[in-house]
Amino acid sequence: MPLTLRPATAADADAVARIWYHGWQDGHLGNVPDELVRVRTRDSFWERAADRVGDTAVALVNGEVAGFVMVVGDEVEQVYVSSDHRGSGVAGGLLAEAERLVGDGGHSRAWLAVAPGNARARRFYERCGWVDEGEFDNQASGPDGPISVPCRRYVKTLA
Repeated sequence: MPLTLRPATAADADAVARIWYHGWQDGHLGNVPDELVRVRTRDSFWERAADRVGDTAVALVNGEVAGFVMVVGDEVEQVYVSSDHRGSGVAGGLLAEAERLVGDGGHSRAWLAVAPGNARARRFYERCGWVDEGEFDNQASGPDGPISVPCRRYVKTLA
């Protein structure tokens, strides 16, 4: 499976939003506060995907967006793969790209937040050399201000 990684364009926003919406539900429903679930409407993913094109890199398989990452500073904010491509190596390629972007931004260490109940994601990060530094209170953006979300903080020192 040839995998191509590149910066996202505005034309990718619809595919990113679709993957993000379905993937977010898989990993977060039942694992985050109800207040966050209420504000993460279907439309909110399309709005945020369009707004965040500049922070996004996409993985293409056969010319179609198979997944994406969003990186801001030293934080890997989002890592999602379409359900059709899970287990195919796309996630590993995206995480390596995110690590490269963090390093290219001048940071020697990357971090990301994971919902404690998202066991699949936690196992994946650990297999990729990320270390669980423990619980912290992540502040997710909401329409009326930040929403407190209990998370696990994973970190990785970059080579």
